[in-house]
Amino acid sequence: MYLTDEQQAMLNGEQGEVMAKVMETLVRYGELFGAERLVPVTGKHNHLVTSFGLKMMTPVFDLMQKILDAGVASGQTFSVDPRPVDKAVPANFLQNFIFNKIMYATQDFYEGQLEKLGLMGKDAFTCTCYMDEVGNKPEKGDILSWAESSAVVYANSVLGARCNRNSGIIDLMGSIAGYVPEFGLLTDEGRKATWVVEVRTSKKPEAQLLGSAIGMKVMEAVPYIKGMEPWLGTELNDAACTYLKDFGAATASNGAVGLYHIAGLTPEAKEQGEALIADNAQVYVIDDAELQRVYDSYPVIWKNKDAKPKLCFMGCPHMSLEQLKSWTDKVEAALKAAGNSKVVIPTVFTAAPAVLAKFEKTEYAPRLKATGVITSYICPLMYMNNPLCGSMPVITSSNKLRTYTTARYYTDDEILMQITKGGK
Repeated sequence: MYLTDEQQAMLNGEQGEVMAKVMETLVRYGELFGAERLVPVTGKHNHLVTSFGLKMMTPVFDLMQKILDAGVASGQTFSVDPRPVDKAVPANFLQNFIFNKIMYATQDFYEGQLEKLGLMGKDAFTCTCYMDEVGNKPEKGDILSWAESSAVVYANSVLGARCNRNSGIIDLMGSIAGYVPEFGLLTDEGRKATWVVEVRTSKKPEAQLLGSAIGMKVMEAVPYIKGMEPWLGTELNDAACTYLKDFGAATASNGAVGLYHIAGLTPEAKEQGEALIADNAQVYVIDDAELQRVYDSYPVIWKNKDAKPKLCFMGCPHMSLEQLKSWTDKVEAALKAAGNSKVVIPTVFTAAPAVLAKFEKTEYAPRLKATGVITSYICPLMYMNNPLCGSMPVITSSNKLRTYTTARYYTDDEILMQITKGGK
């Protein structure tokens, strides 16, 4: 790998042993993927994936402390993935004991480290850091050192920034050094589509279901998606961005997609059109039957497949302000139609703290509270990692949560019926 004089000096230890190890990590990482050089990180803020103070993560805490003690922290401030615990979310005494005394016993200590390292604010915990309310929205063309698959795919696809699917700690290393290895999605060639997806559905496809189908088919490749104009239009308005947030999270978790292009809508597709499609790209056609096939393929791993759901999670990734408002309307209408005043299954809507703060100032907040729905900043996935919670029959319309936990997937319409009326 070619290094500039400044980079070589950092690697040689001229800025201290810790910075030398950071640079060595990035160089080795880049060499594994054939990178020929390091390029500057240009995004204003970073986003870290590691937000949870798991006891087993002692090596991470030790590494963070070495970085803090050496004074090599980045000039970038950062947001971080959601907190794993919230008292507002239903949990019994034993579940809470495991959360607070066993699993996440070092949460407060770790959050203190994050604050010293450059956390944007004490409430900058969310997987949707790019929301306007949160304030970590990169510009088109920015080079990032982010981790968190759903945030990376959104930044690449919807915002036109450039970031590889980094792992935890690598995200921090790039931010500290101010450089990342140039390969993959940081290159023009790496951003070309090797799959063309033709959507031929009779109605607007469920975002999480469509994303799941594409992710499982193309895996880590870049898809160029046609046929979405009737459903999403040609402008990245709030509704389209909300749809793409959930869609992208499913492509990233059900496969390993870090970038997608949607014809006539996403920035690079608007600028370059089908010039983004690589030679000999494969074709995948998605119609109603294919979406149904994908839906039917999901395993149900509850011990009792006919169990009555004990909890419903919405918001993985975190919900947008638009979703909180639209779901308030939908829940109210469905409850009225069912003759109920409150949801019949404990239901949690999760969103970024800053989004929830803005939602609380709207007339929708007391209306949603009146339906019995709980709002929280929690990470549903981290909640489900508690073995006692993981054994519960939990439902969700998040394909990410379904993939990583025992939660059972239903479409938005099916979820709405279950939480307001009951039954399947």
